Amino acid sequence: MAESYFDESQKDLISEEEREEREYRLRYERRQRMRRERQRRMRRRQMMQRVLLFIIIGVITVLIAASVKHGKKAEEEGAQDQAVEAVEQPDRLEIEKIKESIIEEEPGEAETEETEVEEELPVCRFEETEDTVPIAAEEVISTHAILVDEGTDQIIAAKGARERIMPASMTKVLTILVAAEHIPEEKLDDTFEMTLEITDYAYVNDCSSVGFLDGEKVPVRDLFYGTAMHSGGDAALGLAFYVSGSHEAFVELMNEKLKELGIADSTHFTNCVGIYDEAHYSTVYDMAVIMKAALQNDLCREVMSKHIYTTKSTVEHPDGIEISNWFLRKIEDKDTGGEVLCAKTGYIVQSKNCAVSYEISADETPYICVTAGSTSNWRCIYDHVEIYNRYIPSE
Repeated sequence: MAESYFDESQKDLISEEEREEREYRLRYERRQRMRRERQRRMRRRQMMQRVLLFIIIGVITVLIAASVKHGKKAEEEGAQDQAVEAVEQPDRLEIEKIKESIIEEEPGEAETEETEVEEELPVCRFEETEDTVPIAAEEVISTHAILVDEGTDQIIAAKGARERIMPASMTKVLTILVAAEHIPEEKLDDTFEMTLEITDYAYVNDCSSVGFLDGEKVPVRDLFYGTAMHSGGDAALGLAFYVSGSHEAFVELMNEKLKELGIADSTHFTNCVGIYDEAHYSTVYDMAVIMKAALQNDLCREVMSKHIYTTKSTVEHPDGIEISNWFLRKIEDKDTGGEVLCAKTGYIVQSKNCAVSYEISADETPYICVTAGSTSNWRCIYDHVEIYNRYIPSE
């Protein structure tokens, strides 16, 4: 009986071990199948990636081959054309003449291309001549001044022209120039939404402001007029953010433009508004260079020549905002021997009153005048009147 019970117990124990062994093997085999399935999926994915890579490489190879083939075909056609020309003109002397004319024309074409490149760049250098005179009249209060013939790039008269100054809001001449070069005409009627960051910056730094409000959707065109005419810090920053997405990125574009103009060694800007910073400086000579470059841009010339302008209607300003170029309005009835067409003023404590203006004289000669260090906005205007009247050569 005991032996029978033992045998039964032993059998039960063996069957239990077998059952566990079978279950373990089943789990093991299941894990193995899952692992093999994952490996197959990974291999398929890798294979697809390789196939896709080969397809891309194949397409690129075909495109390169087609390009090379096209280039060779063009060269062959060119060679055939030359051969045909040679056959059509068998006279050796005539061929030599053609070769000589080609050789003579090539440098001329290169010179023409170089000249065209130079003409496209708004770089200019104002030169002193034996007729250049110092601005020494007591009637000119400004501590720094320059008068240049914009047509010939000759300096007519100067005082401390290359000495460092704080340009104040004359900075905005470069602001509108850089913005104009990066915004196509068809985008001028786009709207830009003013932000609290912009309005706060203008308020905290005590900038002139057009009066645009946080959240106001302002036409890009109005940002140009607001910057050039009313010297609006809010408008200038709006242009900066519209073009570059940030103030800092736009200032980088401004300093790149200074390099292009060839004046980066003596002018450097840290903001697009003109607020004081030791690293924000220029000279009246350099400001004349910037003004000349801006005058070559139609949009800049337009916004700096407007006397009165009303911004477009918005929800916040249904009647728009009327703005003025007070320099032009105050100087228009003064006798300057011509007509002042464009101007931009500036003022901070460190620079006092400054301005850059553009005049066409009675004999149709264009002039640029820049002054800095005057004692008031009216005195600054009278300095320009005096310089135009006293130093423009008489007929």
